[in-house]
Amino acid sequence: MKKKILICIISAVLLLAVLLVPFKTQSYDDGGTKEYISLACKIVKWNKITDSNIYHKIRVYPIPKNFKSIDELWQLEEEDAEHKFTAQILELNGNTAVVKPIKTEYENSIISNRIAFDTAELPDINICVGDYIEITYKGSMREIYPVQVNATDWKICNNLRAVEYNGEWLNQSSAVQADNNIFNDIIITKIFSDCFFAQTVIPYPYEIKLNGKLPDKWCVGDQIICTYENTFMDGENHIEADFLTAEESSFKPEPNVCYKPVLYLYPIKKTEVSVSLELNGRLTCTYPRYENGWKVTAQPNGTLTDIHGKAYNYLYWEGETLTQYDFSEGFCIKGENTAEFLETALAQLGLNRREANEFIVYWLPQMQNNPYNIIAFQTDAYTESAKLHISPQPDVLIRVFMAYKPSDYDVAIKEQSLSALQRTGFTAVEWGGTEIK
Repeated sequence: MKKKILICIISAVLLLAVLLVPFKTQSYDDGGTKEYISLACKIVKWNKITDSNIYHKIRVYPIPKNFKSIDELWQLEEEDAEHKFTAQILELNGNTAVVKPIKTEYENSIISNRIAFDTAELPDINICVGDYIEITYKGSMREIYPVQVNATDWKICNNLRAVEYNGEWLNQSSAVQADNNIFNDIIITKIFSDCFFAQTVIPYPYEIKLNGKLPDKWCVGDQIICTYENTFMDGENHIEADFLTAEESSFKPEPNVCYKPVLYLYPIKKTEVSVSLELNGRLTCTYPRYENGWKVTAQPNGTLTDIHGKAYNYLYWEGETLTQYDFSEGFCIKGENTAEFLETALAQLGLNRREANEFIVYWLPQMQNNPYNIIAFQTDAYTESAKLHISPQPDVLIRVFMAYKPSDYDVAIKEQSLSALQRTGFTAVEWGGTEIK
């Protein structure tokens, strides 16, 4: 009896070995792909040289795919494979985008080097013609004109060390020479091969372009102090200078100060708008200059123009206040998870992609390296201490103000419910924040 059981076990093991244990059958001269076959599956150790790179992956093909030829299996791989490339946007027409891959990408070598794709199912990333993006697509390119791909994702690309900046930054008609100490501590926002862009740590309503190669040790998001010369500024809040040197900056904004409350105005048609602020404290910086309020002409796209014809993206203020902020509800978030949290929270609070991006770019460097951050979005505590008066009155007013405390450990806190009014008609949007210590 025992002998029969042993024979059955041995037979079962042998049968499983025949069914499941693969044996090498062939190697291919496509770069070194190897094929292993059993009765139940085929294993392919891909090492195939393609036009753009070497495709290296181990794949198991169960029944019935194990009966397909190596060429048929490669066709399946091409259909499922994801590819990425960086490109500049040439056209945005409805739900179709046309881009030109940068020179270092394989996709740049195709005929016409123009690639089109459908954007209807892609996330809203608030981009414009001329912006650089990273595109993810599946499968092969359809070689019609322009070439088409099945894009599954796209995102703004800020690290462009392989690309030479080809835009015109300063408005030459209004550019004037400025002091070479106009800014100090800055955060890197975009890098090209021949220049980089930055914004100030203490927020001021201008953007900076520094000409010259940024050393490889510095990345987007790094905070630095740099020396520079030949500084010019135009009437559109653009600064340009020649970069000299950079060193690490550890400067942090003062706690209990309202930093970078900025106000966007989106009327349904061109409108003259007056804005005033009733602050329980004192203003420390405003732009444009606050003279018993602001008076601007607002366009539906958010562009603001003052009485002198100067254009602005938003109204900016900064101030000191003794407001006691409310932390009875909120969130305790790991510093390393700050960006992901803010992406979700700001969308729930009604900010669009552009507004949320500007919020995150400013606050993320100050929060992501903390072990934890206790975060509470303020309502009455903020709006009562900083009352806004806008005429004509907006149909929708969204005010997002974040107060946060760095923490060395996780803290239990009742989760705050986040929501926003639907943006319709004349919409005004404000965001800002403060660190509490």
